[in-house]
Amino acid sequence: MTPRPLFILDETVARQALAADPDRSAWVSAHAGSGKTHVLAGRVVRLLLAGAEPSKILCLTYTKAAAGEMKTRIFRILGAWATAGDAELARGISAIEGRAPRKAELSRARQLFARALETPGGLKIQTIHAFCEAILKRFPLEANIAGHFELTDSGAESALLAEARRALLCGLDDPRRPALSAAFTRILDRVGESKPTNCFPPSSPIATG
Repeated sequence: MTPRPLFILDETVARQALAADPDRSAWVSAHAGSGKTHVLAGRVVRLLLAGAEPSKILCLTYTKAAAGEMKTRIFRILGAWATAGDAELARGISAIEGRAPRKAELSRARQLFARALETPGGLKIQTIHAFCEAILKRFPLEANIAGHFELTDSGAESALLAEARRALLCGLDDPRRPALSAAFTRILDRVGESKPTNCFPPSSPIATG
């Protein structure tokens, strides 16, 4: 069975071009798989082509997969430009910029791949979590946390949750913490395998003592 060719509306292409324009401040909201990564990658390429320093560009994503996909797309474009002939390069720039490139842009476009690779630390395309971690490590005193903190991996997280659960259950019979036992009993009365878990209204908090 022959796959159907991908058809993109002219209006969609025009809106993507506007969102990728580095002279505009744009907010893009769309369904998964609709081209948001394509737009952001095009915006980064156009920023580089306009003369922006690679080290001054920061892209944040929600997942490592999205960050990796963005890097792959950007370097695929820049790598192709580095070895393309004048006519092919001009067509590539025209497709992104929406106009014929100037001669100086042709020369600059061929250098972008090397400039991006030689940037200390590479292009800053990372997850929001990694960005926040870097900020916290840079300003631990201001955040009131230990400067040598480390994020837990999934295995350590499971172990910590299991330990917290064990400590909770072992403390139910502690006569010094009657509120904990009462709260746990209340939870057991309200929540079970066949009952909803969101049965506590905001106005009735559980005291744990």
